[in-house]
Order: sequence, then C-alpha cells, then structure tokens
Amino acid sequence: MTQDELKQAVARAALDYVVDGDIIGVGTGSTANFFIDALAGVKHRIKGAVASSEGTAERLLAHGITVFDLNDVASMSVYIDGADEITDTGAMIKGGGAALTREKIVASVATKFICIADGSKLVDVLGAFPLPVEVIPMAQAVVARKLAELGGTPRLRVKDGRAVLTDNGNVIIDVLGLQITDPVATELAINAIVGVVTVGLFAARGADVALLGMADGVRTLVF
Repeated sequence: MTQDELKQAVARAALDYVVDGDIIGVGTGSTANFFIDALAGVKHRIKGAVASSEGTAERLLAHGITVFDLNDVASMSVYIDGADEITDTGAMIKGGGAALTREKIVASVATKFICIADGSKLVDVLGAFPLPVEVIPMAQAVVARKLAELGGTPRLRVKDGRAVLTDNGNVIIDVLGLQITDPVATELAINAIVGVVTVGLFAARGADVALLGMADGVRTLVF
C-alpha cells in the first residue's frame, strides 16, 4: 500500500469513533484531510465540527459540514488528527502543518484524542522529526537562543524566502537534533520560555487512541 492508501485506511477507521449527533474536533494536515473527505459521507450523523485551522475549516465547509467556533462549544467527544511522530505511550510531535497551537486548544476540549497516522510515524524516541515551536515574532531571536541551550538546532521555518506565519500571525521555529526522552518535561520547559506560544509536543495531553496504517491493516493502540 502507498502512504496515501495507509492514510485513507486510518481515516476511514476513525469514523468508528464519531459520536452520532455530536460536534467533533478535526485536525490539520494530509491525514486529517483524508478524514474530512471520509467524514463527508456520514456528515448527516453529526451536528458539525470545530476546525483547528483555516484550511481545515475551508475543506469542511466545501463538503457541506457545519463549522462551529470553539467559543460556542462547551465539550466534544472526540478530536481526530494526525501526528508527525508518536510513541507507544501516546506522546506526539505535531505542527508540521503549522497549526500546533489551535490543534492543542481544540484537542483540550475533547474527551478523547484519536491520532490517525501511517505506521512510519510510530517511533521509540521523539525528535527525528524537527520539533515545531510557535513563537511571537519579536521574540524569535531570544527564543532561538533558549532552544539552542536545550541541545537542539533552532531553524526559522521559511517558505519561498519568507517566514511561514501561522493562522495566529506568529512564526515557527523548528528544532532539529533533539532526542526527547522525557516528552512531558521537555514540553513544560519549552512552554515556559517567554515568547513561546506553544510547542508541538503533545505529551502532557497525548493521544488516547492511535490508529496506525500498516501493510497488513490498521493497528489500534490504546493508551
């Protein structure tokens, strides 16, 4: 199976976690996009969704799925999203699509976090994928210095010669070369740096279930 076929398989499997009549949280990225496309086939079962990015909102609306503002939603049964890396304890690196802050906010409202990913995202130790950190633009230099002190190599995310901006108007610093053996402690340490909006470590609040696309089918991990 191709990587896209693996992503499609876990996206379809995630439909089993959709609660009828509820509002669900939806993530950002290529695997989340496959889930949105699959969700369109059962959109009559749900009231609508909360989107973790402008791009996700646009895709949901294009499928005729009602998009709710999170401020109008008190609770959600599930948040469904991908991951750039995930361990067998449910800790994740997210933010490759620059939506980490909104993803973390929406996920915090949901009772369950369902991670959907192809099997290559399962790792023993987080950090091979550069760790995204959303930063207030004026704090870019000082935060980069603090991140370097943690042992990584900070790099401003740039596309077409310009800094990538999040939906919140902030920049992303990707930290290369980390071996994150204590994800919760690292998450707390980076979040404590003045100027950081949030780090793309989802460990203090990790996944509850991971659906991983493997060559022989979808593997389910429950944490």
